[in-house]
Amino acid sequence: MGLAQRKINLDGGYASMNVEDKEYTIADIEALPEGERAELIDGKMYMMASPTMTHQELLNNINIELHDWIKSNGGACREFIAPFAVYLDEAKNYVEPDILVVCDSDKLDDKGCHGAPDLVVEVVSPSSGRMDYYIKLFKYRTVGVREYWIVDSMKQRIQVYDFENNNMAEYTFSDDVPVRIYDGKLTINISKLFE
Repeated sequence: MGLAQRKINLDGGYASMNVEDKEYTIADIEALPEGERAELIDGKMYMMASPTMTHQELLNNINIELHDWIKSNGGACREFIAPFAVYLDEAKNYVEPDILVVCDSDKLDDKGCHGAPDLVVEVVSPSSGRMDYYIKLFKYRTVGVREYWIVDSMKQRIQVYDFENNNMAEYTFSDDVPVRIYDGKLTINISKLFE
């Protein structure tokens, strides 16, 4: 049975592919049919469904804020929006974060980012909560991501994990959320992005 035949679709979320307890590799991800997306965490493949309109609006508005700030302040950092490949290692860990910021250009090539991004933003979909709040949280922390945002439109909150300083803070959509990789010089207020 091929990879696509074992796929389970979830509206805006993930489904595990490990029906046979097989350990997958990045080669399996790269062999997926055109248009199918998946992530790989410790050899376990998670198929990705198409995002919702709300998800994409949040994603786009946050990315515009990051892009405009980076452009007006210069520096080495670059922001990317999904789908953009992040090879956390070269064998068993591959993700496509909703938004990522990379400040080390040596990690970037035409295939994507090789190593941990500096900032990762994930927008929670109805069925991606477990993936964003647990699986990716642990993985991003252990591979060296400096800052991780979980943006949850259903709960109207943002959890910010500052892994460098071992801190976590929770904000509402109406709060000014400091981007810690920029020492708080940039703040993003989600509710203002929709005015």
